[in-house]
Amino acid sequence: MPEDSTQHPDQNAKGIDRRLVLGGAAVAAAAVGGGLIGAKANSAEPAPMPGEGDAELRLDQALHHFKLTGADRTTYPGGYLQGANENTFPILRGQRGSVYFVHLEVGGFREPHWHPTAWELNFVISGRAKWSILGTHPDGAYHNTVFEAEQGDLVFAPQGHLHYFENARTDAGLDVLVIFNSSAGEPYDDIGIVASLNAMPRDVLAAAFGVPESAFSSIPTEIKPIVIGRKG
Repeated sequence: MPEDSTQHPDQNAKGIDRRLVLGGAAVAAAAVGGGLIGAKANSAEPAPMPGEGDAELRLDQALHHFKLTGADRTTYPGGYLQGANENTFPILRGQRGSVYFVHLEVGGFREPHWHPTAWELNFVISGRAKWSILGTHPDGAYHNTVFEAEQGDLVFAPQGHLHYFENARTDAGLDVLVIFNSSAGEPYDDIGIVASLNAMPRDVLAAAFGVPESAFSSIPTEIKPIVIGRKG
C-alpha cells in the first residue's frame, strides 16, 4: 500500500519549527564559537608594560609631591645632580619619565654624551649655558648646532643625538631642569664621550682621526663616566 505523501498542515509546521530551531542552534553555536575565537584573539594582545598594570593603585597610594632640590645630591668636580626617578619618586614607576636638577659651578660642564633610549628637555632656571648638539638629519648629513641658552630658555636634545652644555658665565653658577621620557636614573641612561673613546683601540682612533697613534697616548684608558666635569 503506497505511503501517504500528503503533508498535513500540523506536520509541515512542526517541520518548519524543527528547521528553525536547528538553524537557530547553528547560528548560536557559530556566534559562541566566534566569541571564543575573538576572546582568544584578544588574549593575544600585548601585556601591559612593567609597572603599568597597577598604575591606578600606585597613583592612589603614592605621594604626588617630591622635594627635588631637597633630594640627595650626586656630586662631581664641576657641580651636582638631584633627581626624581622611579627609584626616588615611586609614583613615576612605569610612567617613562624622570626629572633632574643640574647645577654647574663656574667652569663646570656636562660631559658630551647621548641617550640611547630617551630625548630630553632642558629648562634654564638661572645663568647662561653654551650648547652643542650633533645629530643626523633628513638630508643624511651630520649637523652640529652651537648656541647659548639663557634664563627662561628651553632646549631640546633628540634621542641619540650627541650633546653637551657648560656654564657660560665666569661669575655665577648655572641651574638647569632636565626632563627625560625615560624612568632610568641619570646618568645610567647615557653614553659619555670619554668612555666611548676609551672603548676603541688606539690604532683605530688614530686611523679615524688621521693622526699618529701617539696623539692618544696621554688619554686615560679607564672606561668610566665623567658626567659633570670642570675646565681648568
